[in-house]
Amino acid sequence: MPVSLDQGHGKSRGRRDDSLAIGIVNNMPDSALEATERQFLRLLNDALPDSAIRVRLFAIPGVPRGERGRERIGRIYSGIEELRSSDLDALIVTGAEPRTDDLRDEAYWPALTEIFDWAERNTLSTLLSCLAAHAAVLHLDGIRRSPLPEKRFGLFEELRLADHALTRGLPAEVRFPHSRWNDLAAADLDGHGYRLLTGSDLAGVDLFVKERKSLFVFLQGHPEYDADSLQKEYRRDVARFLKGTRQSYPVLPSGCFNERERLELQSFETQARTHRRESMLTELPLPSVSADRESAWHPDAAMVYRNWVQYVMAERAARKIGTLKRAG
Repeated sequence: MPVSLDQGHGKSRGRRDDSLAIGIVNNMPDSALEATERQFLRLLNDALPDSAIRVRLFAIPGVPRGERGRERIGRIYSGIEELRSSDLDALIVTGAEPRTDDLRDEAYWPALTEIFDWAERNTLSTLLSCLAAHAAVLHLDGIRRSPLPEKRFGLFEELRLADHALTRGLPAEVRFPHSRWNDLAAADLDGHGYRLLTGSDLAGVDLFVKERKSLFVFLQGHPEYDADSLQKEYRRDVARFLKGTRQSYPVLPSGCFNERERLELQSFETQARTHRRESMLTELPLPSVSADRESAWHPDAAMVYRNWVQYVMAERAARKIGTLKRAG
């Protein structure tokens, strides 16, 4: 497997070969911490199976953690102080589960914005996922996200809106998973110099970029998701409703169930609203997830990441040549 994981703490290790060095700042909650690691590592591996990529995991302060999460982070993650001295070509910053209406009130806001500023000065490109994308455009350009009337949740069709290095090879229409309560307006992004690459009326803007000192790549969707990620998230939210820790019943994820399955789940919802109790969760009629469901988006997701990694490799080579010319 060409993607290897550098584990543990310590100062920047330096390059032992010509591999690409990518950092992942994982801000997901404990329940999704390991799954997120695996999803991004797999996507990078599938994107360029013949290229050597070294990945280093980073964690920032302010993200709530339980004992299990703290143990894993303490064992294989590095801290923000080590990120400052790391020698990375590119960075991925994941989303997080929001706890406040204003992202600037989140406990991790200072650390997250420090990462954005560091990434602009020290990486060839940085990819920002979901909430991290929202936080970055707020910090960089003052663009505020807006709450949606209901969760944008499911598998949505999108159009390729522009030709770009990141959309090379993509079909005219793609489908990617989304899971978010907030949205960024296309007009706001366009007005601040962001280039919109994929999106649709139902999905909103998904993939967009801005050329800064580093190429910043933004995704509102979740192309890294597993085949059953949306279904697991739906079950989690139903469980929260039945336990009483969530007031509203969750919406069904779009594009994930056939008509019979939707009717069965809607029937369960009616019963759950009437006889709300935690024990009902065992009766939730979720269908088994077919192994080929992921094929609806994973090849296109791998293509986007392949294009991104190839961009970083080409940019690194170009800057190395420029450095040699100036030295000569």
